[in-house]
Amino acid sequence: METVRYGVIGVGNMGSGHVTYLHQGKVKNAELTAVCDIDQTRLDWAKEYHPDVECYSDYNDLLRSGLVDAVIIATPHYLHPIIGIAAFEQGIDVLSEKPVAVYTKMAYEFNRAAEKYGRAFGLMLNQRTEPAYQRMREIVQSGRLGQPKRFVWLITNWYRTQAYYDSGDWRATYAGEGGGVLMNQAPHNLDLWQWIFGMPKRIRAFAASGKFHDIEVEDDVTAYAEYENGATATFITSTGEYPGTNRLEISGSLGKLVYEGGKLTFTKLEEDERKYCFEAEDGYYQIPFEVIDVDTTGYCKAHRQITQNFTDHILKGTPLLAPGSDGVYGLSLANAMMESAWTNDFVELPNDGENYWRLLEKKIGTSKKKRQ
Repeated sequence: METVRYGVIGVGNMGSGHVTYLHQGKVKNAELTAVCDIDQTRLDWAKEYHPDVECYSDYNDLLRSGLVDAVIIATPHYLHPIIGIAAFEQGIDVLSEKPVAVYTKMAYEFNRAAEKYGRAFGLMLNQRTEPAYQRMREIVQSGRLGQPKRFVWLITNWYRTQAYYDSGDWRATYAGEGGGVLMNQAPHNLDLWQWIFGMPKRIRAFAASGKFHDIEVEDDVTAYAEYENGATATFITSTGEYPGTNRLEISGSLGKLVYEGGKLTFTKLEEDERKYCFEAEDGYYQIPFEVIDVDTTGYCKAHRQITQNFTDHILKGTPLLAPGSDGVYGLSLANAMMESAWTNDFVELPNDGENYWRLLEKKIGTSKKKRQ
């Protein structure tokens, strides 16, 4: 195989973007051959602007067409694993939009299917291509930050109006979307949290449903997490604040990293604080440090870069930037936060997701679609 033939399933906000850059040839050795959507107006758009691409209203027809080697899934969340597993069964590789699933129990099944059928499975976690987050990960995991102490992310610049939530009857419902800000806006941040700092051992969270909007799911969340090594994490997110803030601070025994406003700084201590704390004779002396502006320049084409990497993985065996198996981690954080909020207690990680699924089922049972 010299070229990967792609089908895009779901031609909404995200899917239409994938269709456009693939059709424009912006991914090397990739070709757009088919699209699918249940909305005829979206298919009409695809036919008008991409007349040489086959259009389908049923994803099963696309999967059985013989026209695709891989699919990009950009549908509502619950369908990601359902369509993905069907694709694996047809011998087709899968690149799925985030989140990998709505609940971890289904995410595990999604990954087992990829392994069973021996297919490539990647996720559209495009923020991993951002140089600043790559530099933060390198510094933390290389040990240059010393013993990890604290991870704090205030990410409240996900502002959305009521009109956004009213744009589809599936939005912001447990039956249609499976959750709110944690399931729709923050999956990238949750993925980066664990990708950079690792997974905690337990989480305690508070989540307000419909605090700022007329919706049934969470639009404001504050979470606290603990690690085996004593480190802690705080994560605060919302779709109801404007102007919002996006500030990530990571501290360790050798300094701290701060990323805000597109600038990454590394405050580097001259000595390890944990060692100095018990050896210093002065009770107030401050450790000398230097503030380094970290270079965050580099190639970042977000979604296109993930698709290019996935294409290269299929054709050349290039390691995946965002393998499907990684999707379980960020989703576990989201599920644990909501389970904690619903049960008013800590939630241990990792877990099999069974308890969260039982709680979510009850929410789905009383979920109501919004009137258009």
